[in-house]
Amino acid sequence: MTPEQMRDASLLELFSLEAEAQTQVLSAGLLALERNPTQADQLESCMRAAHSLKGAARIVGVDSGVSVAHVMEDCLVSAQEGRLLLRPEHIDALLQGTDLLMRIATPTNAPQPADIEAYVALMARLLDPSSAPAAVAAPVMAELQLEAPRVEPTPAAPSIEPPIEPPEPAPRKSKRTTEGGERVLRVTAERLNSLLDLSSKSLVETQRLKPHLATMQRLKRMQNNGLRALENLNVHLKEHALSLEAVEALEDARRLLAESQQLLSEKNAELDEFAWQASQRAQVLYDTALACRMRPFADVLTGQVRMVRDLGRSLGKQVRLEIEGEKTQVDRDVLEKLEAPLTHLLRNAVDHGIETPEQRLLKGKPEEGLIRLRASHQAGLLVLELSDDGNGVDLEKVRRSIVERQLSPAETAAQLSEEELLTFLFLPGFSLRDTVTEVSGRGVGLDAVQHMVRQLRGAVELEQTAGEGSRFHLEVPLTLSVVRSLVVEVGEEAYAFPLAHIERMCDLAPENIVQVEGRQHFWHEGQHVGLVAASQLLNRPASQNSGETLKVVVIRERDAIYGVAVERFIGERTLVVLPLDERLGKVQDISAGALLDDGSVVLIVDVEDMLRSVDKLLNTGRLERIARHGHQAAEAARKRVLVVDDSLTVRELQRKLLLNRGYDVAVAVDGMDGWNALRSEDFDLLITDIDMPRMDGIELVTLLRRDNRLQSLPVMVVSYKDREEDRRRGLDAGADYYLAKASFHDDALLDAVVELIGGARA
Repeated sequence: MTPEQMRDASLLELFSLEAEAQTQVLSAGLLALERNPTQADQLESCMRAAHSLKGAARIVGVDSGVSVAHVMEDCLVSAQEGRLLLRPEHIDALLQGTDLLMRIATPTNAPQPADIEAYVALMARLLDPSSAPAAVAAPVMAELQLEAPRVEPTPAAPSIEPPIEPPEPAPRKSKRTTEGGERVLRVTAERLNSLLDLSSKSLVETQRLKPHLATMQRLKRMQNNGLRALENLNVHLKEHALSLEAVEALEDARRLLAESQQLLSEKNAELDEFAWQASQRAQVLYDTALACRMRPFADVLTGQVRMVRDLGRSLGKQVRLEIEGEKTQVDRDVLEKLEAPLTHLLRNAVDHGIETPEQRLLKGKPEEGLIRLRASHQAGLLVLELSDDGNGVDLEKVRRSIVERQLSPAETAAQLSEEELLTFLFLPGFSLRDTVTEVSGRGVGLDAVQHMVRQLRGAVELEQTAGEGSRFHLEVPLTLSVVRSLVVEVGEEAYAFPLAHIERMCDLAPENIVQVEGRQHFWHEGQHVGLVAASQLLNRPASQNSGETLKVVVIRERDAIYGVAVERFIGERTLVVLPLDERLGKVQDISAGALLDDGSVVLIVDVEDMLRSVDKLLNTGRLERIARHGHQAAEAARKRVLVVDDSLTVRELQRKLLLNRGYDVAVAVDGMDGWNALRSEDFDLLITDIDMPRMDGIELVTLLRRDNRLQSLPVMVVSYKDREEDRRRGLDAGADYYLAKASFHDDALLDAVVELIGGARA
């Protein structure tokens, strides 16, 4: 390819980008003008878009683009100057020109010269109905071919061309900037996925510093104990006469141990600061990489407003689509998969829901039908509500269609509730149309919508009110790259259940397990729920540990619900989904993998597949009973924790969390009360606030570190202050761990306690 050819190819690519951006402006503006033809701002933006496209087409030598954009600009200028009132036929023609411009900018789909001439003739007729088609087309084309630089047009001569000029930079810049003015770059999905994967691994790697920091803290306490033991030895040796060499050796040991303790304290502080900063930066990196995958919901709506309008006109209906929540952020993979089901639902609403203008007037409704699409975030899900003000679903017609298609006997169909009748609409091949049209009648629609939504691990529901309209409710994950899950232990391995499929989690007492028809059940929200062992479903060895209660995860997928018994609840985690190796094929009951904070692997459960496995075990009679043993191991001594906080709410929250984990807990209402408790009783850990009356947390920790008996006691500070200087002040006073209440959650507190003193049993 010659340099000239390369330059031309580059210019054509730029023109294609320009056309893509400006045709979107034209489509949105023209649809707004159809409702109010005199909107000055919309007329101006549409005229500007057509003008920019004309200049861009002239720059790259695309004469057909110049011709189409020129006649569109003439029409819009006439409307601006009040010489023409835009009617539906004008909007139709201008939208047709918008489509032509997009085809012109796509070399593989370029229109024929005859199409361009026909369009120019059409626009000429609309601008001057008295002129003949042939007489109009030729002069316009001739004028376009003989165009030369000329003076700027005046209001008296609006059809005269402005001087040849490059396309205005503002529209092109808008293609590469966001609404906030930020620059936009094109990045391949593979590189984006790789960046997210690397950032998640970086976040995991920073968490691996925690055990090293905990080891350093334990080493620091051991040195404190060693120095105290050496001091005690020195006191005892003073009663004996020592040689000068022994005294000097003892003094050297004390000096070396003190120096090493000082060095260890400094390095421990440096490691703590490095770990904190590294984890903060890794979290920001991960959050930023994840945000790069998110796109506004409006990206999936490109052309949908136009599609609804055009489909309505082809069916003799007036329909308008209103959209709320266009800026709602969603993963780009989810957006791509949502386009097809949303198109199905919108076409269904136009064809089946909205009535003709005559029918709507007879019912007291406005001629124009309204379809409303609302997008929002809710509990980690994208919630879509698509409603129309049409006729709703003819339930009697559904009932007749069920009988005619022999899906149910007439007696049974007559007794079906509204909810049961609506579920038939989602069956493959089911349709309420008697004849096949270009829009519907083939029975392919709602079943395809349900299938695609299920592929996204989501759900779709239909509600309707006769004569007033229908409403579809869709829930899908915001992203397929990250899943919020409950991590549990089964057979000494970690597994994750996506929260979207969890009904609840509970501790089930053995006496609450009942036998019904030879199967184990328990009572849940007014119904018996089957109980199965996760170890059998996942082919893991059954746990030998016995406890007072059984840990159960209640999972649901549509109407199927079961309780799955696990060994332990590890906690709620946000996991970055790592696809399984394709060579493994489909792994039963498993959808993907992920990494936990400590770098260990966790498998993400495929709940739908697991429920099928339960049904298979039930049908073959191979479902095993869960055995519960009554004997308990001898109870070991529990570790004691002192909680010092002047807030009753915080104090009680921490006390209950620690009690539930098995620790023995005492509380104090301020620093002075805590100091008195520390001097009179023995504890394994102190958890204290900073800001308290009588004696604050810093004073309490300082006193504790000066006391020979208490100086080695582990200390955790829990404070609302999250500034770096506050953390340093607490750690410099002698605290072993600093936890901010702003980022406080159950797992963070309990994990920190385990790091400092281990489990609740000695």
